[in-house]
Amino acid sequence: MTSGVYLQDASFQTIVLDMNKNNTDSRLWVGQSLHFCCMALLLVLVYMAWKYIGEPFPIAFWSAVAFPVMHQIFVWLTWRLELHSGAISKSIGFHRYLLFFFLLFSGRFITLLTLAWIDRGSLNLPIFHLAILTTLLALSGIYAMYSVKKYFGMARAAGADHFDLRYREMPLVKKGIFRFTSNGMYLYAFLLFWAIAVGLNSIAALIVAAFSHVYIWVHYYATEKPDMDILYYTANKTVRPDAEELRR
Repeated sequence: MTSGVYLQDASFQTIVLDMNKNNTDSRLWVGQSLHFCCMALLLVLVYMAWKYIGEPFPIAFWSAVAFPVMHQIFVWLTWRLELHSGAISKSIGFHRYLLFFFLLFSGRFITLLTLAWIDRGSLNLPIFHLAILTTLLALSGIYAMYSVKKYFGMARAAGADHFDLRYREMPLVKKGIFRFTSNGMYLYAFLLFWAIAVGLNSIAALIVAAFSHVYIWVHYYATEKPDMDILYYTANKTVRPDAEELRR
């Protein structure tokens, strides 16, 4: 496949990069050694922590762990397959991709909330400290999610720039939470998981929240950052040849 070929969709132009070229960094497995090694290490640590607290609610606990794993593996595969050949646009399409993305993302919250509810009270935090900490975590997370929705856009947050060339032309967002950090989603939006765990005083949910927050940073360094390097800039901020061709 020739680099820079556009696949036409009814609503937008998709991005296709030749991932077989020697100078292309967006091959399917780039960064995934880091991903799977870190995931394995994190799962071992989560298992040890779960054993330490007495192995509570195994089905609910491991379901809450499984959703982040399924979600992030789904994102890795769909993003890379789309960059390789436009396979996702050709098969399920961008809108169905978004449906699956947000179903899995919602599943992270639902399973964590379920675990926290049935394990509530196990953390044994004093009510005063619990209220203050939950409020701080929740407000930070809600403000971050509000900023993502209002200023960044949920489709863009889900990786629309892998599918639609127009998203790659958009300027950096410098409003809302993004006034303070360029990565408000991973830094602050994921505090909502912590807020659920702390708010319901659940030690099992706290372990899962910590796993989910650390694991999203694994996704950033193993999957998202390599993709951004090919879609936008090299390390020295110059446009890659593939990206230049896509602009023509």
